Amino acid sequence: MKLNELTAHEILDGLQAKTITAQAVTACVKEVIQAQDKKIHAYAHTDDAAIAPDAAMAGKYPIPIAIKDNICIKDYPTTCSSHILKGFRPPYDATVVRKLREAGLIFLGHANMDEFAFGSSTESSCYGVTKNPWNLACVPGGSSGGSAAAVAGNEAIWALGSDTGGSIRQPASFCGVVGLKPTYGRVSRYGLIAFASSLDQIGPITKDVTDCAILLNLIAGHDELDSTSANVPVPDFTQSLKKDVKDLKIGIPKEYFIEGVDAEVKQSVLEAINNLKAQGASFVEISLPHTEYAVATYYILATAEASSNLARFDGVQYGLRCQPEQQRRTPIIDLYEETRHQGFGAEAKRRIMLGTYSLSSGYYDAYYLKAQKVRTLIKQDFDEAFKACDAIITPTAPTTAFKLGEKTSDPLSMYLSDIYTISVNLAGIPALSLPCGFAKNGLPIGLQIMGKPFDEEMLFRIGYTYEQSTDWHKRRAVL
Repeated sequence: MKLNELTAHEILDGLQAKTITAQAVTACVKEVIQAQDKKIHAYAHTDDAAIAPDAAMAGKYPIPIAIKDNICIKDYPTTCSSHILKGFRPPYDATVVRKLREAGLIFLGHANMDEFAFGSSTESSCYGVTKNPWNLACVPGGSSGGSAAAVAGNEAIWALGSDTGGSIRQPASFCGVVGLKPTYGRVSRYGLIAFASSLDQIGPITKDVTDCAILLNLIAGHDELDSTSANVPVPDFTQSLKKDVKDLKIGIPKEYFIEGVDAEVKQSVLEAINNLKAQGASFVEISLPHTEYAVATYYILATAEASSNLARFDGVQYGLRCQPEQQRRTPIIDLYEETRHQGFGAEAKRRIMLGTYSLSSGYYDAYYLKAQKVRTLIKQDFDEAFKACDAIITPTAPTTAFKLGEKTSDPLSMYLSDIYTISVNLAGIPALSLPCGFAKNGLPIGLQIMGKPFDEEMLFRIGYTYEQSTDWHKRRAVL
């Protein structure tokens, strides 16, 4: 196996045994990026200086990592894959980036993404589409599609993504890797360019569950720079990597196994359930009755917050600045309108308009306020369900990766791609996606495990137990 195909824990073992070097691993990853990223296009920007002198690789974790293009890296292009942030270089590191620097990680560059994280396919980036390493005719998922494709295509050992409605887990499912959406507040959002502030969460994308636990160890924790950061203890998540699910009770929500789920996806998830049952777990049917309202609720709340958050991009302080050829109104209004007209893509404009509408006078109570009330009901569904079980298992996505261009002309169909992941963000709970099989077309299938707030340890315990009894995580995409 080539160095770039190793997991991070295998690399760390090799470094300790002195059978490999950090320089050799990084050089191998960089060579693969240069050779094949023109096909996958996992990166928006790559750092040619990633192969640093020996002294810079003296950290405890010299692992090559890709960072999603909405997470600030000081003095490095950070654009949310949007024209409107062209030329923006943040004057500071995001908290997660600072923590990774302190741990000695090697930054490869910014991974491509849907513009401002608005999408489920990584087709709305101003840098062009990202492709799925398992089938270049298919999407990698979104919005963290570049991060997932980089890991699946062995162009990074680790990656960071952000998850607002499934943007880590759905790409992880489509690309056959592991992705974790932590509990809201578990990981600092300082330096994450906001989409929807009450939903966004940074999380790891890795090749297996062990790597996911190690990377979460490095980025989790309270941060005074983030007012929504939770001041709760952070355990060593690797201690939960035990092959033991005896006496655990796992819920199966009846609302997630209805008509519309691809037959092969459903079969693979049911086989995973039987696998865990054979290893000692018990299962109980549960109900999450407000699931049917999750997509509508999400697309009211998320677009409303996006409309507010994106108001700051106006051509004045940073990024793109445009004036029309002929003055239409006042110079400042012309500046705002022309900059936003040229800077934002179609999906960004659609979401800004939807959000502005739902917040407008006369519609606030009918849409935004009602959606907040339904969000509370969805959260209460999970609270009630977790009284009967330790975790919940569902498919991550209703299908495997779809074809490039298949849903770009049908926004509603695209939005429904996240139907199984959105509720987790609305409730603020953690969820893990890991591979549980492959369809006949050769594309990966993802298993989603949902947990109680701040109980990522349970997700790792169940995920690790299942993973170690299969070989899905050992398979590598071949271009």
